[in-house]
Amino acid sequence: MPRGGARVVSGPAPDPLALRRNRPSDKAGWTLLPYEGRPGEPPEWPLTEATDREWHLWCQLWERPQAVMWEELGQEFEAALFVRCLAEAEQPDAKVDVRKLARQYLDSLGLSVQGMLRNRWKISPGEPGTVPALEETEPNEPAPRRPSARDRMTVVPFRGRES
Repeated sequence: MPRGGARVVSGPAPDPLALRRNRPSDKAGWTLLPYEGRPGEPPEWPLTEATDREWHLWCQLWERPQAVMWEELGQEFEAALFVRCLAEAEQPDAKVDVRKLARQYLDSLGLSVQGMLRNRWKISPGEPGTVPALEETEPNEPAPRRPSARDRMTVVPFRGRES
């Protein structure tokens, strides 16, 4: 294993709600995925013949919001490899390496929380009550100002020694 240096997934994942918003990496922006998921039938299975379990997983997978981006990016092959790997990882006697690979696919395809953050994908709010609503402010009302370090400093009167 190589030593030192940056890795593709090193460091914390991006946070869309971070207070500091002037990072160069933030210029790429975030992609909002539809809450309803990807409409329509799944694409044609790109690998050799699928088992019943693989076909079931394939159909379920292509209903998810992330599938919109896989289609846009042409990731049908990667999604199929994930399905095949996941079907194998589900077996009670599956090797640890297969299960690790399935986990890596989860992240790279944006199916885990970390994967969503690393891909800079967010799912749009759905039906009322499914996602906690953010506190709304009036359109003309300025956003509340956070106290600065200076605001938090207080002057304490000096009391000399009493003898």
